[in-house]
Amino acid sequence: MGGELARRPSAHHVLWHWATPQAQTVLATRDLGAILRFYRAVNGLNQTELGTLLGYDKTTVSAMELGKRAVNDTDARRHVAERLRLPAHILGVTDPADTDHRAMLQFGESAVRLAEIARQSGHASEAVAELWPLVARLEARTEDGHAERDVLRLLAQARVGLGVALGNVLPEERLPTAARWTAKSLEIARYFDDPAFTSNVLRMHGNELRKARLTGAAVQRLQHAATIAPDQDACAAVLPLLARAAGALHDGPLFDAVLRETDQLLDHAEHTSMFNPYALHEIRLRGLIATGRTRAAIQLADQAPAPTMAVAPQWRVIELVTVAHVRLIGDDGPGAAECLNGALGEAVRQRLPHQLQRIIRTAAHRLPDVRDAAAAALDRMRQEMAA
Repeated sequence: MGGELARRPSAHHVLWHWATPQAQTVLATRDLGAILRFYRAVNGLNQTELGTLLGYDKTTVSAMELGKRAVNDTDARRHVAERLRLPAHILGVTDPADTDHRAMLQFGESAVRLAEIARQSGHASEAVAELWPLVARLEARTEDGHAERDVLRLLAQARVGLGVALGNVLPEERLPTAARWTAKSLEIARYFDDPAFTSNVLRMHGNELRKARLTGAAVQRLQHAATIAPDQDACAAVLPLLARAAGALHDGPLFDAVLRETDQLLDHAEHTSMFNPYALHEIRLRGLIATGRTRAAIQLADQAPAPTMAVAPQWRVIELVTVAHVRLIGDDGPGAAECLNGALGEAVRQRLPHQLQRIIRTAAHRLPDVRDAAAAALDRMRQEMAA
């Protein structure tokens, strides 16, 4: 028994290979012989080793692969499916769990969409609460062997959504947690051979890396996302984040090149919560400061376009803090205080600890009243999270 278990490929390895496009082609045939041959190929097993895994001898496995021995018994097919870690219906067996499984997929797709709407509407905490149980349930299902391509895609989407939502509600010192959740989706995405899907996962992961101050890795992921983006809209979704990461890396030439490309797309690609003139104004301001061009940032500070419906609520907080920073550089203390007080109220309402920390750093010793108010609000928020 010990030898049999030792030879059995890990659940993680098997499930990921069942998610590949090649596997999907094989599984779609419902041909047991083809499925067995594919399984042996990707796991490096010979017929004797596969027989040990299934509880059959080499001759039986050979006959099954050649179609000379049919496996018509329901229990036998269910046994083969379980050992190969496949949903039973792939081999033509009606599994009572499949009905629940399909219902979970429908529920999960809706949950991911609703969580994203909640996050974009300034309710990231609600998005986290929606996605935690879904991710846990999907992970449990994959470990039990009930994983197909659509399950793994949903798991990747749910992990990304959870990571991004956590990136909104966690304080700075815990932001690497958000990046780790988005990184988990990369493990799945690389098997899908789907540039749009992979670009989206890389985009989200790269931005969380930037927020966690892993800026070199963030730029690398985001450049990869832009390179494989399948169309203008997908590229436009990446470029603002790449510009932010380039600024955080203090790479002026890259920052300028990315913004030029972004500006060229403004009239041709769909505007989103990140890709719009209002968000790009804040990105430009922060990047100019980060790359040592404070005079240009001061001149630009008051030229923000009006926010549109595409702008996420939290972006107003981000913009106000950045503009306050620029005004303090330009010795406009009252103007900076007005911006930071507005940002403080919104950051508390939307529960954005990371933005409270930005307010504290920006106010520092020059605006102690604002700094202390933001610090008190952050302490209350941390106590609530701890509880």
